[in-house]
Amino acid sequence: MRIAVLGAGSWGTALAVHAARLHDEVRLWGRSAETAERLERERENPRYLPGLTFPRNLRVSADAEVVDDVDLVLVAVPSGAFRETLRWLQPRLGPGQAVAWATKGLTSSGAWLHEVAEAELGAGQPAALISGPSFAAEVARGQPTALTAASADPERRRRLADAFHGGSMRIYGNPDVIGVELGGAFKNVLAVASGVADGAGFGANARAALLTRGLAELQRLGEALGARPQTLTGLSGLGDLLLTCTDDQSRNRRVGLLLGQGYDLATARERVGQSVEGVETARVAVERAHAAGVEMPICEEVHAVLYRGRRVHDAVRRLLERDPVAEDA
Repeated sequence: MRIAVLGAGSWGTALAVHAARLHDEVRLWGRSAETAERLERERENPRYLPGLTFPRNLRVSADAEVVDDVDLVLVAVPSGAFRETLRWLQPRLGPGQAVAWATKGLTSSGAWLHEVAEAELGAGQPAALISGPSFAAEVARGQPTALTAASADPERRRRLADAFHGGSMRIYGNPDVIGVELGGAFKNVLAVASGVADGAGFGANARAALLTRGLAELQRLGEALGARPQTLTGLSGLGDLLLTCTDDQSRNRRVGLLLGQGYDLATARERVGQSVEGVETARVAVERAHAAGVEMPICEEVHAVLYRGRRVHDAVRRLLERDPVAEDA
């Protein structure tokens, strides 16, 4: 296969490196011509994946020709740049070219990424994405990883598997686009919560409670939105939740750690130095939950800490003082 990956950040670079180990022709697109030229010349991404040498068959460019004649275009930009990137891509697509994405999160308007993709690319491009528990550095180093390829279209799931299944990566198919998107987006908010709890020194008991009750929140919203229950206990739900809430490679967790230690949000984001999807997702998550009539108290308190200046200890107290309910409520 010939593959183009759009987005030369850590995730896009890692997926392009992995694909280049499996296929003869892989192209990586970066928005900045200066950055793309430097990556092509130096044969590594020193900002995001220092020390990792690109395979010889991986080419980096900022030119529009990067998508010419490829079989699959994979969009791997931050969610805030997703719509803009699809608008750039749409007039450049040729017949038979498939588009999918590895972006996680929701747009600032609260739209799901599959809604944006349909609006920008049209119904002729079935919604398709890959998601699951994966840190870019480990994918790039060839460490074992399992991901979900989600699409209601079996052919699009097969094409994603053909593109990325092999070597150190195993791909599982799933027709449940909304469930996979939900898990990939909302786990970032819970990772912020987990980091806050650990940064404030609340202990292992609190972390376990947050993960478990956070999963319950995901499942409640998933049921309201029509997601399959097994999706949210699979790789893109529970798997991604465990990864991002418990390992400090997670940018969302690291922001939470700093908030729990008393830093303000601006300082925490500056120290992490990369996009932190959970901060924006926390805002739209609350809006989505309210619209669906679903209670998500952990997400509500994360939102209050991020946007309303609520003190961490006050947020925890509010969670503990909630009326007792049945565990399956």
